[in-house]
This record gives sequence, C-alpha cells and structure tokens, in this order.
Amino acid sequence: MSDEPLVLHEKDARGVVTLKLNRPQAFNSLSEGMLEALQSALDGVAADATARAIVIAAAGKAFCAGHDLKEMRAEPSLDYYERLFAQCARVMLTIQKLPVPVIARVHGIATAAGCQLVAMCDLAVAAREARFAVSGVNLGLFCSTPSVALSRNLSRKFAFEMLVTGDFISADEAREQGLVNRVVDAAELDAEVERLLARIVGKPHVAIAMGKALFYRQLETGIAAAYDDAASTMACNMMDEAALEGVQAFIDKRPPRR
Repeated sequence: MSDEPLVLHEKDARGVVTLKLNRPQAFNSLSEGMLEALQSALDGVAADATARAIVIAAAGKAFCAGHDLKEMRAEPSLDYYERLFAQCARVMLTIQKLPVPVIARVHGIATAAGCQLVAMCDLAVAAREARFAVSGVNLGLFCSTPSVALSRNLSRKFAFEMLVTGDFISADEAREQGLVNRVVDAAELDAEVERLLARIVGKPHVAIAMGKALFYRQLETGIAAAYDDAASTMACNMMDEAALEGVQAFIDKRPPRR
C-alpha cells in the first residue's frame, strides 16, 4: 500500500486547482477511501473563495475504472451498497454544485463510475486514445447511477445503447455524442486543457458562479420556470460591479477595468 494521498492537490497562482486521482495500480478505481478523499478535496475547493477552476486528472495509465469491484464484493450487503452508491452520488452532485467550472482531463479508460465522473464534470478534454464505457451490464450489473449522468449528456438512444451493450466508444465518438468537448493527441492533452482554462479563468467569478448554478437548475424545470429563473439570475448578475463595469466599457469602447 502506498503512503501517498489518494487524491493529489495542486493550486496555481490563478486559482486553478488540479485534483489528481492517485491509485494508478488500481486504474484509479473509486474505492471508499478514494471517494472520501475526493469529497474532502471538492469540499475544500467549495470553501476557497480564490478558486477559479478545477481540473480532475489521474495518475498512471487510466483515468478511472469505476468502483473498486474487489472492495464491493468483500461486503455483499444491501446496506453497504446503498451507502456506497449514496457516497458516490454525493461526490458527483458536489461537482455540479461547485461555483467554478470543473474540467475532466481524460486519458486511457473511463469506465462505469469513471465514465459517470467525466459526464458530471462541466467540461472534458480527452486524449485521442481514450475510451469510454459503462460496462457493468457485462457483469450482470446495470450501470444505473452512471445512467443519470449519461442521459443528461448524450442523446437518450445513444446513452441507452452504451448502457445495455457495455461497449466501449472512442474519444472521437464521445465528442460527437457530447460526452467530451475536445479530443487531442496525448502529447497535447495538457496544452489543450490549458487553452480551455485560459478562456475561463479571466472571466468574472460572480458571473461564472451564478451562470453555472442557473445552467443546471433550469435543465430540471419546465421552460416557463426556466425562463423565470434565468431572468431573475441575469438581473442579479447585472447588479454585480464586474458586469456593470463590463457593459460600461463596451459602451465606452475600452477594455473593462477588473
């Protein structure tokens, strides 16, 4: 057993936090310990007013191979499984509720709950050789919790096909279907993540935070309620000093003063 943390944490001067899954010998499978470490790291970022974005990356050959099946099989009780999947769901929902964008940096494989993790991140950049699957059905276990994330990212029929076949899809297919934003050669993965970050971190924090929260809220409501919520959010956003200054700068034909 390694003494290294299960999730490595780095933060740069811009406020970009990198959380690296660190169980390379187990393809970064989401053991209870890994879920606890990831939850703690995400909670820490949520409480950090200087954070501006998160990158979730992974050590070793794979991004994440899903739940730790050996650990799951060692305690075959309904109570244990309910607690485990609730713990995983809390991690996934925390990602969505964070006030900053979360980017998945994907290489190798992302399977089952690992694919779910990619789907729950706001953005994803994948290496060209990366592959994705929700393959629990091959073991007799339908990937029910990953289906929640997949069905909110991909077309329903494509998501369902992945869930009932367990087949892998390529990074290019994942991009075409909406699971990832960008696909690049492995050597360009870090540079592409950085290009995406550079277009985000300089934007006003309040606008990003309010906009992300509204984006996910409105997806779960009817269109009339969504427009009501969006109008209220935009009005509140407009009262923020950064927005007022940005609009005035546009009128004055000058760069905004940040």
